[in-house]
This record gives sequence, structure tokens and C-alpha cells, in this order.
Amino acid sequence: MRARSPGGRPGSIPAMTTVSPYPAPSLRRVAGLALPALVVLAAEPLYVLVDTAVVGHLGRTPLASLALGGGVLSLTAWIGAVLAYGTTGRAARRYGAGERTGAVAEGVQASWLALTAGLVILLAGQLLAGPVAHLLAGPHPDVAAGAARWLRIATLGAPGLLLGTAGNGWLRGVQDTRRPLYYVLGANACSAVLCPLLVYPAGLGLTGSAIANVCAQTLSGALFVRALVVEGVDLRPRPGVLRRQLVLGRDLLLRGAAFQACFLSAAAVAARFGAAALAAHQVALQLWFFCALALDAVAIAAQALVGAALGAGEDGHARWLARRIALIGLVCGVGFAVVIGAGVGVLPRLFSGDPQVYAQCLRAWPWFAGMQPLAGVVFALDGVLIGAGDVRYMRNLTIASALAGFLPAIWLAWGLRLGLGGIWAGLTVFVVLRLAALLGRMRSGRWAVVGATR
Repeated sequence: MRARSPGGRPGSIPAMTTVSPYPAPSLRRVAGLALPALVVLAAEPLYVLVDTAVVGHLGRTPLASLALGGGVLSLTAWIGAVLAYGTTGRAARRYGAGERTGAVAEGVQASWLALTAGLVILLAGQLLAGPVAHLLAGPHPDVAAGAARWLRIATLGAPGLLLGTAGNGWLRGVQDTRRPLYYVLGANACSAVLCPLLVYPAGLGLTGSAIANVCAQTLSGALFVRALVVEGVDLRPRPGVLRRQLVLGRDLLLRGAAFQACFLSAAAVAARFGAAALAAHQVALQLWFFCALALDAVAIAAQALVGAALGAGEDGHARWLARRIALIGLVCGVGFAVVIGAGVGVLPRLFSGDPQVYAQCLRAWPWFAGMQPLAGVVFALDGVLIGAGDVRYMRNLTIASALAGFLPAIWLAWGLRLGLGGIWAGLTVFVVLRLAALLGRMRSGRWAVVGATR
């Protein structure tokens, strides 16, 4: 049990606070961390789905513009995931070793990195939105113009988005998933109300969607900064800690770069099959991201619990957690596959009434539904290795799977004119390759290194 101040609030614990010996993990503890994390993880993609549905009824061109703009902006979310995951692992090890104040200090330094990266992205968005949008849109200047306009506005929320993800990281590390629940739900609820109002009654169209995004991200970032301030820790940047976080982030960054190369290439190939194919790809991909992030709730619990177990020197507990979490991921993935398969006649039409878009969705749907059980295990084991700090292996695995599987498959789909089905077959190959390698790593046991740091 964590030591508390006389007032009972974890924010007022003095610098020398310690925790009791690490308790044995349980499925109840996994659920206690995963369920609030599930709501937090689902909130952002659920908002994106609402945004997609609202914009989708403006027509196929605005929806295709949102697909490209959102795909480029996902680079910011990727950097945020790097910050959050790296911070969770480091904070969890220190928390498990009895150093709660040190765990919060990891969040302070991660927030400085987040603010810096967010300002750089904001500037890059103003300068490069047009050229990038035209490059990805190919022979569709109307789609490119809409995507560029959306991007220039949406990148104004990059600092807030990254501050929010850094905040999520350290709070998960100290096994507090309740405050992120309130912060993220509140910000996204406000934006979900704003989006349709700005798009339709206010008459702003696609621009209204971008403004609503900025409002949600800025509010979320402000709430997470407040959470750090009330902890009462030193808020100054510490170059030594920043350097150590950057070293860890380097491997996660390269891993994320492989993902982004895959997804941006897939969007570019889909665009060359026409606006309907690109719009359908946006619908299926956003639903896939929603499933991935929902399944990632199990991975979040794994990061916090595995990191704390290894920080406390309990590698046996960490191995037990890895096995149970992989099984939970499989069961959840099967559940998603059933729902997605049964919803083939309904789900795509929620986002577009265009019959050509629906026909294109049907090409991706069998692959989308069929990969879910495998993806559930992959995402769960990703969380185990991130919590263990085994990010170099994850980097190498992701790059190899992208170069040997996903990228060749999607560009082959373009060359052979296989359409959207070929693109989604490539994503399935990517998942299968990663699953095989992750299972081998679990079996080897080389990931389970104990200690407050790795």
C-alpha cells in the first residue's frame, strides 16, 4: 500500500516517501488499472469517429481531406505515445522501488520535452501543411486544399496534445488512472459538442472540425499541467534526466517512425485508387485505431504493473503478468472480431452515405475483422515489453516487420491494382510478423531485467 500524507492525498507526499514491498499481482489489479485506462484510450478515437461521421456527411471530398490531414497529424499523436510510454516505464520502475517523488519527477521532465516538441510541430504545420497535403493527395487538388487548411489549424493544438500524453504517462506510472479519466473525458466531451455546432450551424465546415480538435487538446494539456503543479515537486528542467529520457525515446521514436511510414504510405496508395477508396480507408483505419487503443488498455496496465514488479525485483510476478495479459488480449481481440464482423452492414454507413465508399469498405472489412484476435495479443505484449524497458528489441522488430511485410505488401497492392483489400492484407501481414517475434521474446525471458532503472 502506498504511503500517504495526513490529508490522504498522494500529491503532498514528501521527497523521502517510500512504498511497502511490492504486492503480488492479481487480475483484479489488472482490471483496476485497465478499465479507467480503457475509457481514456477510447475517448480520443471515439471523438475522432464522431469527427469523421460529422465531416463525412459534408461529402466525400471533405472526408478524404480529413483522412489526409488526420493521417499527418497522427505524427503528433505518435510522438505523444513515445513520451507517454517511455515515461510510464521509467516512472513505474521508480514507483515499484519506493521512489514515488522520483516517479513524478520523470513526468516533469517529460512535460518539458512535450512542450518543446509541440511548439516545433506547430511551426512545422504552418510552413509545410500545403506541400505535404499536395504530395499525399496526388491528382486531387480539392482534397489537398482542404487537408492543408485543416492541418494549419489543427496543429495549433499540438503543444496541448503532447502535454496531455506526457501527463498520462507519469500518472499511469504511479498507477493513478482516475485523474486522466476525468481530464480526457471532460476535454473530449466539450469538443464533441463543439464539432457539429461549428461544422453545421456555424457554417465553418471542415474548418470547424479543426477548431474543435484544438479546443480539446489545449484543455487536456492544461489539466495535466495542473496535476503536476499540485504535486509540489520541482518543476525546473533537469538536463541529465532529459538526456536519459531522450535515449529511451530514441528507440521508441524509431519504432514509431516505422508505423508512421506504413500508415502514411497506405494513405498515399489508397488516394491513388480514388477519393472513395481513400474515404473508405479513413473509415476502416479510424475504427482500427479505435480497436487498437481500446485493446491497449490492457497494455497500459501491463506497463505500470510489469515496470513496478521489475523495479521491486519481482521478475516472477512480471512473468506471471505477461502470460495473463497476453491471454486477456486474445479474449478481447476475439470479442472485437465478432462485433466488427457482425457490424459490416451498419458500421461503415455510420460514417458515409456514399454507396461507393461503402463498397470500398467491404474490400477492407474481412482483413480488418480477422486480424483482431492476433492484434489483441500483439498490443498486450507490446505493453509488457514497454513496461520492462525492452524498447530496443521492439524497435528492431517493428522496423523489420515494416520493411519485410507491410511496406512491400501495400506498394505491391498498388502495382498489381489490388485495391483496398491489398492494403489491408499488408496490415495483417505486419501484425502476424510482430506476433511471432513477440512470442519468441516472451519465451526467451531476456526482457525481464530487474532494478529501479534499466
